[in-house]
Amino acid sequence: MERLFAVAAISAVLGLSACGTTDLERGVTGAAIGAGAASLTGNDPVVGAAVGGSVGVLCDNVAPQYCR
Repeated sequence: MERLFAVAAISAVLGLSACGTTDLERGVTGAAIGAGAASLTGNDPVVGAAVGGSVGVLCDNVAPQYCR
């Protein structure tokens, strides 16, 4: 249980600190966060990476106030 909490805490910190300035950086960060979150919740990490990467790339186009 402690290991799960540590992994979740590290993922949250990385997610909040590594936004990126280009679409590529945001896509890679989103893919990593999506895969990690999917893995932690028992879902398919590949699907999580695809969703997270897509959200990262499209973030500045859809909601620029949240993605600077």
